[in-house]
Amino acid sequence: MLGGQPVIVLKEGTESTRGKTAHNNNIMAAKAVADAVRSTLGPKGMDKMLVDSMGDIVITNDGATILKELDIEHPAAKMVVEVAKTQDNECGDGTTSAVVIAGELLKKSEALIEQNVHPTVISNGFRLASQQAVKILKEMSIEVTLSDRKMLKLVAQTAMTGKGVGGETFMLADLAVDAVTSISEKTDGKIRSDIDNIQVEKKHGGAVSDTKLIKGLVLDKERVHPRMPETVKNAKIALVDSALEIKKTEVEAKIQIRDPTQIQKFLDEEEKTLKGMVEKIKKTGANVLICEKGIDDLAQHYLAKDGIYAVRRVKRSDMEKLGKATGGKIVTNLDDLSSNELGYAEQVEESKISDSDMTFVTGCKNPKAVSILIRGGTEHVVDEVERALHDALKVVSVAIEDGVVVPGGGAPEIELSLRLRDYGQSVGGREQLAIEAFAEALEIIPWTLAENAGMDSLDIVIELKNAHNKKAGASFGVNVLENKVSDMVAAKVIEPLRVKTQAIQSATEVASMILRIDDVIASRKMSPSEMAPKGGPGGMGGMGGMPPMM
Repeated sequence: MLGGQPVIVLKEGTESTRGKTAHNNNIMAAKAVADAVRSTLGPKGMDKMLVDSMGDIVITNDGATILKELDIEHPAAKMVVEVAKTQDNECGDGTTSAVVIAGELLKKSEALIEQNVHPTVISNGFRLASQQAVKILKEMSIEVTLSDRKMLKLVAQTAMTGKGVGGETFMLADLAVDAVTSISEKTDGKIRSDIDNIQVEKKHGGAVSDTKLIKGLVLDKERVHPRMPETVKNAKIALVDSALEIKKTEVEAKIQIRDPTQIQKFLDEEEKTLKGMVEKIKKTGANVLICEKGIDDLAQHYLAKDGIYAVRRVKRSDMEKLGKATGGKIVTNLDDLSSNELGYAEQVEESKISDSDMTFVTGCKNPKAVSILIRGGTEHVVDEVERALHDALKVVSVAIEDGVVVPGGGAPEIELSLRLRDYGQSVGGREQLAIEAFAEALEIIPWTLAENAGMDSLDIVIELKNAHNKKAGASFGVNVLENKVSDMVAAKVIEPLRVKTQAIQSATEVASMILRIDDVIASRKMSPSEMAPKGGPGGMGGMGGMPPMM
């Protein structure tokens, strides 16, 4: 106040929420997001049906997909959604776990704030607990190598358990391991498994069991001319990223023809140019042409005449994968094309899948790019199989790159919970309260797994703690399929170490960030009439555009 007059700093309609009210609002929003996906956790988790404004339906229990489809407004809730996105990009699996842990950390910190523990102290305690948790997880880890197919298959199966894959988990896990091991490369002493080199094509029709791995590539394209051969054995493949068409001039140009015979000369020259292009391809010994751009009708005719199988307008990413699969090099200028630049495949053929013709490039020697063709009864089934397979491919690649895995089924979380309590006592001070709250929050994973399977959560958590207090019980977790507590390594429930460390680190970071917010300033949402541009030169705007609180 200045001389009894209020000083207005913010624009009219701006909302400001401070102190404990701001904390409570943010924590409530984050908990609401965690509760939205909590029932999907584990093999017996339920699915969600999401219907968008256009009436499109998504049926899934993949945490990242659910949160991506939800139209979330609250800024703190959006921060929790970012955790799921990061987890999905880094590990492929564990998205629901990461969000549930974040929600539980905030729930526990709410009680500490009520006891007047400062949010900065809580976030510092969480940070210490997170660092110690990563160390403990590394001690628990089991080594795995590229040649250990059995262990890698278990990792893939664990990621897909509970996803709607029509009981084909074992077959899809085999596919995932085959695909990832074939594209893995050793560079600078480290193994790299980039799953971008695995192309996934979806076609509904048939059953999930018809899903297959192609040691080569599948292009959703047909040959450009019906007189071209449908199948080419011992294919020598030319990869060209320039058009087999007459180039248009860069500047606007006109050609004036006075004599009718000159028209024919002009057309003959065009024909000669196109024929010359096809001759260059034929001279290299290529019998398959994959072109990134267009192919002129006349060029198609000459290619068909020479028995060359041609495909046009192929995506750049597919061209690069073809190069890795066949060993060919992408050529821009046809003059540079030689037999050394050609790729090789045992067979290239056009095949009808569902209602469209597709080109199969198969039998590549040691391909560094492969394809998986997913089949399923309906579009929704195919989409869910794709999501499950993405998780499986990602976790196998992560396990191969890091070379370490841990038991699943809530075993690491219970072990961490017990050992972090001891660690908290060694730290002391108010941070100890935060570390103990962190330890307690991790119990939410086995608790939820048991709850979703219809078991008594309290009894299961107590039973797990008793098992972990014994020397050999560090790998004991919730055996959801048999409704009991058992050794997760023996039960073949294995996850990559990175899934656990990433989930804990991301959840800790977002919880700490939300705790440190003590003031939320949100501008008034502009109406469509205000957002419409007004005539004449406008002045500088205020702080419009920030999303309102929910």
